[in-house]
Amino acid sequence: MAWVTIAFLSIAALAPVGASAIVLSTLLYPPALEELPDPRPPGGSQLSRVYDTNGREIAVFREFDQRLPLEEGQVPEVLKQAVISMEDQSFYSNSGVDLSGALRALIANVRGQEITQGGSTITQQYVKNAYVGTERTYERKIKEAILSRQLDRLIDKDEILFKYLDGIFLGEGVIGVGAASMSYFRKPVSELTLSESALLAGLIPAPSRYEPRGNPETAEDRRVLVLDTMLAQGYISPDEHRDALDQRVWLTSRGTPPRQSTLVFPNQDDVSEYPYFVDYVRRHLESKYGQAVYSGGLEIRTTLDPRLQLGAEKAVAEALQGVEAPIDMSAVAVDPTTGFVKAMVGGRDFSAEAGQVNLALGKCAFPPAEFKDVVDVAASCWNPENVVVEGGGTGRQPGSSWKPFVLATALDQGMEATKVYSAPSTYRIPNCTGDIGCTVSNYEGSAGGRATLRSATEKSYNTVYAQVINDVGVPEVAAMAKQLGISSAWVASPQIHGTSYALGAQEVSPLDMASAYGVFATNGLRQPATPIMFVRDPSGQFLEDNRGREPERVLDADVAFQVTDILKGVISGGTGTAADIGRPAAGKTGTAQEWRDAWFVGYTPTLSTAIWMGNRDEPTSLFGIKGVKRVTGGSIPAETWKAFMSEALAGVPPTDFDEPPPPPAPPAPPPTNPPLPVFTVPPTSPTPTVPPTTATTSRPFVPPSRSPDTTLITPVNPPGGDRTTRTTSPSRNSSTDDATTPDTIRPANPGVLD
Repeated sequence: MAWVTIAFLSIAALAPVGASAIVLSTLLYPPALEELPDPRPPGGSQLSRVYDTNGREIAVFREFDQRLPLEEGQVPEVLKQAVISMEDQSFYSNSGVDLSGALRALIANVRGQEITQGGSTITQQYVKNAYVGTERTYERKIKEAILSRQLDRLIDKDEILFKYLDGIFLGEGVIGVGAASMSYFRKPVSELTLSESALLAGLIPAPSRYEPRGNPETAEDRRVLVLDTMLAQGYISPDEHRDALDQRVWLTSRGTPPRQSTLVFPNQDDVSEYPYFVDYVRRHLESKYGQAVYSGGLEIRTTLDPRLQLGAEKAVAEALQGVEAPIDMSAVAVDPTTGFVKAMVGGRDFSAEAGQVNLALGKCAFPPAEFKDVVDVAASCWNPENVVVEGGGTGRQPGSSWKPFVLATALDQGMEATKVYSAPSTYRIPNCTGDIGCTVSNYEGSAGGRATLRSATEKSYNTVYAQVINDVGVPEVAAMAKQLGISSAWVASPQIHGTSYALGAQEVSPLDMASAYGVFATNGLRQPATPIMFVRDPSGQFLEDNRGREPERVLDADVAFQVTDILKGVISGGTGTAADIGRPAAGKTGTAQEWRDAWFVGYTPTLSTAIWMGNRDEPTSLFGIKGVKRVTGGSIPAETWKAFMSEALAGVPPTDFDEPPPPPAPPAPPPTNPPLPVFTVPPTSPTPTVPPTTATTSRPFVPPSRSPDTTLITPVNPPGGDRTTRTTSPSRNSSTDDATTPDTIRPANPGVLD
């Protein structure tokens, strides 16, 4: 035993609290209790109230009101099997603590590897909810392990499982599988199908990320994973697996479903005056505080500016007037000096068909499993410690609005804006073989003869930027975008990504784009985007306070100023003249391949705004919309940006980027509302203890060869060919803005730009 303990402690010095404490307590503290302490009393559930930046209440978060008493016999066997297969495969054989699982998690964490199942058993998860809380300390984890062993001795396994299922948090204020079944499927839990059971089981690790109303694609992926796991473990037959796979997730708000579907119904909670922004706030807070968002009586002061929000909604509504769904639009406005999100529109109508998918938010996409070991730059959203809010389907390709990240990389490496490149109408990628995907073309075949880096940016010459990225490096561009705030930026070069990475092959969200461009507005200082000014509990303790955050320098001030100076030319005489607002502003147009997505992202010293337009459901060409033959970023999106920014900046003195911005308005005092009402709900799992958090900022930009977050892998392909393979986005392409010929380097997958 002594050598095991010594070896464990050597590893534990490098390991996370959870796994090491589990192993330690199991080795050194065998259970000695004869009876369990009483579970923590659940107490009353308190409403959490949400306020705009001026202190006016805009929403209330509460637990699911229709939670029904649940009896053990009502939980179907197929739901139990689905949960056990994902959460604790050895549930019926372990002693409450799975030592081998904890050791696997410990070793994987030390090695930085991804694991498919954590170290906590179902018994431990129940003990955490019912007895010891969620505080991340050794003491709590040791107590959790001891109580789990004791609980396993004193209580039948089926009773433990039932108590766990009756109190688990499943997103959007839903506690327990009974409430979840009624909320998502409008049926008693006893009537759940195999597919519905798999969907609920898939929510457990991260309800805010996997909940099906706002993340139907991600929820579908999880449902399939649960079904595959159940098949592999022998819980279901191949026929049952095949039949359930066909029942894909379908939101009833989308209209008549396919013949076989797993139907998910809309949330019946009260609809806020600003539903998309409140949806963003809910997702953001739920990912950090879980159930406490709905039952902790929190005071949530947001960054929402009602005047700017109404202006954004008006601009989007006018842009979509006469345009039929599913063509849609999103807008996000961020104060670059604070990172405060001032306005967000995630679609034409939150209550409309499929409206609860927030298009302002993207998706954290992972590389295909066969390429995860050759990733040069890992996306920041892959790190579970980072708060990344998803909700907008698959994300959208930015087209040429991605070019400023290439530009910043080039200038940061010392390239001059006056450097001259050839600018033919079509450019053949060096060392690329084959007839498909080896050429890059400018919009409608336009040619510049020769062009400087500055003029190539203003005129959006794809053929120049294909040469620039070859000079500066694909991984270096991804690292720059990541450092500026693009949470989805990643690269595996040349296995997946190639020259066309310069033209917007990376899928992004309007929120990230507005935030990242804001770094240029502040001359290289970054404030991560947030919808939260502060959060405090009923006792007055601040759980989160983002007022007075210090910015982090992530880009040299001179480089940022040069980027801005060049992007000012896009508006004054380039592809973005429709966005001219008559005051100093900078921005970039973007149009994805075949005119599928159209963007304008621009900023002034005080406001950075991203506008996206495209098909909400699937990529389709934007042809013949509002009299525009082919919608590009310089048409309707640029006009919408101008309409919003002109109104948003009314009354704000114009300043140039080399002048200090006007002082911001002082924050409103906390609301002086009467004490928050308290109401009691049927017994549920107790409100978790919410640890205080502090705002964090990113580290300064480091070139990929030196970045602590970047592992550069030697390419598996020898020099002499820009050969790539399958990408995670087979349906999307890059810049038409302007390009008409796909820069697809994989003949096997000609629809993708990489």
